Amino acid sequence: MRKISCLVSAMLAGAAWATAQSKPNVIVVLADDLGFGDVSAYGSKTISTPNIDRLANEGVCFNNAYATSATSTPSRYALMTGMYPWRNPDAKILPGDAPLIIREDEYTIPKMMQGAGYTTGAIGKWHLGMGKGKINWNETVKPGANQIGFDYSCLIAATHDRVPTVYIENGDVVGLDKNDPIEVNYEQNFPGEPNAIDNPDQVRMKWHHGHNNTIINGIPRIGFMKGGHSARWRDEDMADYFVGKVKDYITAHADTTFFLYYGLHEPHVPRAPHERFAGSTTMGPRGDAIVEADWCVGQLIEHLEKEGILDNTMIIFSSDNGPVLQDGYYDDAVEKVGEHSPTGGLRGGKYSLFDGGTHIPFFIYWKGHITPATSNELVCQMDLLPSLAKLVGGYTPAGLDGIENLEAFMSDAPSKRQDLVIEAKSKVAFRTGPWVMIPPYKGKKTNATGNELGNLKEYALFNIVEDPAQVNNVAAQNPEVLEDLRQRLAAQTDGKIVNGANQK
Repeated sequence: MRKISCLVSAMLAGAAWATAQSKPNVIVVLADDLGFGDVSAYGSKTISTPNIDRLANEGVCFNNAYATSATSTPSRYALMTGMYPWRNPDAKILPGDAPLIIREDEYTIPKMMQGAGYTTGAIGKWHLGMGKGKINWNETVKPGANQIGFDYSCLIAATHDRVPTVYIENGDVVGLDKNDPIEVNYEQNFPGEPNAIDNPDQVRMKWHHGHNNTIINGIPRIGFMKGGHSARWRDEDMADYFVGKVKDYITAHADTTFFLYYGLHEPHVPRAPHERFAGSTTMGPRGDAIVEADWCVGQLIEHLEKEGILDNTMIIFSSDNGPVLQDGYYDDAVEKVGEHSPTGGLRGGKYSLFDGGTHIPFFIYWKGHITPATSNELVCQMDLLPSLAKLVGGYTPAGLDGIENLEAFMSDAPSKRQDLVIEAKSKVAFRTGPWVMIPPYKGKKTNATGNELGNLKEYALFNIVEDPAQVNNVAAQNPEVLEDLRQRLAAQTDGKIVNGANQK
């Protein structure tokens, strides 16, 4: 009965969405490397995320939601464009000085929302590139978020373990002293600039792998940076800085209809939450960073209530990919994880084709308009663009990989998405019904993070309803299913990235 009532309420609400007055504000909150098991709404007893849980408990909580990719940049590309990232060869993990990988003429969620009469903003982590070619950080950097549909942006260029370690507002570095220009190089260091290998005495967070270049705030980064000292962030203040920008944006647009993309940086490395969160958990900085992320969500909800617009604001919460413990620094994430399972018992994690790489937390909340429900339907972030277009009366171009799935997003109604191509570091797998099929790929089975990559020597077929931990490869017992999935994957990808070019 509950499923029927949810579907009926969604259908009735659909008539109201057609009128301009009923268009809600829409906020997408995207965490960074937050796992399915890192949110207590999914049953974890080892961590508490009450503010995120509120979105889950008072909205639609999805048990079967996916990102397209097990890493940040391709996942965000799919969310923004409604297109599979493996169609774009540049949609891979980017350095901090990479050019924008979304073409200026490409259709995006913010462009769609603008066309539907929304003002648009992007605040927080970006990691989709900025500028063209070699970037001059001392001038307005473009193209960027503002050129693909956002009226306002205040971002970090990539991940906060990469240089440049500065905030960029509408293309301009915040607080930059023109007499101390910024230089960035991902190939070689600048003379006289400290790095973690030659200056270990200046490091307060020891690097594990890869993160041994320029030292900023005592934390060694990926890439080399010189200058811009007045503009450099303090890692512990990043959450407060972006929460402040989010509040300012909401207040400035409380009397309009707005779309806001809010990219959290937690719990990605380096995990340096504000001092007031230190010791919030028994899991060290990673656990404390998750508590900080939950606080950010609480601040968002509280400010919407203060401005009197919470009941006219849809909040979509998710993560860009699965979790990882060891990802470049010695920060006790592995040693102090205890009984906590970041993936919620799923196999793999970030970088992996196994389910833990792309099976992510996902909640949609709209006070007074969505009946609380739990959905087991297959849904994907890539479908948000066409689905939101239906909600707000926006335009959806032909040819998107994303599909309109609004009723499934607004209730526990059946999903229109029947299958999904999953990507991890230029390799793909196929998800449909209870099945996940992973083709054989060359390479190591695990990487430096300790996550299983899914680089198997033979085809694997898992029934993740009966075997969510993907322990039993049942390909030999189900040859017809395996062949069907092989052909369907080849058809969707034109055979270009299966059993061939991407077996690296």
